[in-house]
Amino acid sequence: MGSLATEKSVTGWAARDASGHLAPYNYTLRKTGPEDVVLKVLYCGICHTDIHQAKNHLGASKYPMVPGHEVVGEVVEVGPEVTKYSAGDVVGVGVIVGCCRECHPCKANVEQYCNKKIWSYNDVYTDGRPTQGGFASSMVVDQKFVVKIPAGLAPEQAAPLLCAGVTVYSPLKHYGLMTPGLRGAILGLGGVGHMGVKVAKSMGHHVTVISSSAKKRAEAMDDLGADAYLVSSDEAAMAAAADSLDYIIDTVPVHHPLEPYLSLLKLDGKLILMGVINQPLSFISPMVMLGRKSITGSFIGSMVETEEVLQFCVDKGLTSQIEVVKMDYVNEALERLERNDVRYRFVVDVAGSDIGSEAPAN
Repeated sequence: MGSLATEKSVTGWAARDASGHLAPYNYTLRKTGPEDVVLKVLYCGICHTDIHQAKNHLGASKYPMVPGHEVVGEVVEVGPEVTKYSAGDVVGVGVIVGCCRECHPCKANVEQYCNKKIWSYNDVYTDGRPTQGGFASSMVVDQKFVVKIPAGLAPEQAAPLLCAGVTVYSPLKHYGLMTPGLRGAILGLGGVGHMGVKVAKSMGHHVTVISSSAKKRAEAMDDLGADAYLVSSDEAAMAAAADSLDYIIDTVPVHHPLEPYLSLLKLDGKLILMGVINQPLSFISPMVMLGRKSITGSFIGSMVETEEVLQFCVDKGLTSQIEVVKMDYVNEALERLERNDVRYRFVVDVAGSDIGSEAPAN
């Protein structure tokens, strides 16, 4: 990888425009700072957010862009002030790689809510360089934003936990929803949703999967162990389920009505939004007022919570359900994800792929 004082040439797969098509791209990583960890990327999960960013759905994309924020790698080099990691460690990197360290969220160890957080990609680091993600041979990351993958957790299985896993774990913990016996629901059975079922079941909850059709009933009940399955277009079934849920984790990443789901919540029930949607959602206020219900949101999780969810999954024997692909399949994988044609998370075998070393530099 070269010495600490030198920049490192790497190859990633980047989008050049809003088509979102990824192709090899050569660039350099920054010099290894005192608290930096250099990792060889082993695996990287594919999240729906990668589509939003690569295709400029949110209107803030900058190109060339190397996506990927569910990164598992092997440490190959550390800065002189790194204390938690050493060469050979298997580690993970998630959605953010920087924060101000001075604001209230940072001091409260919920740095994902820092207004100056730095995204793993499609952002600018403190040195002025663009950040690039895990669809690449290597990354340099400040040790604060690196977590050790615990023994007993396969690296490819760990990748989705760094975003999808902690995204469902964090609100359950924050809102006091880890008590056994609660009745919850997962709206949308994708990468985040399938982890929601697994995590909530492992906490001892009665879990309902809510979907727009019956086609996922068998996999929700038989494969993931959900206790019930509710088709949102079945008015009779929805009416029968009214006032029955303590919480709903809403993972749907496209515009949808909220009122049908608010009616399912008990007194003080919570609808927790997790899908990234670029259109306003709406509801009539009595739907919330008459049950003292809450519509709230949650964004990934803290570094502390990321470590917790990894250990939680080891302790409970949980794994994500993944389809491992090579980098040359990544564009097809993104297209399939957009069609919801994956059960339930693509993970790119980066280290096992020929990602191309003669790529253009721009």
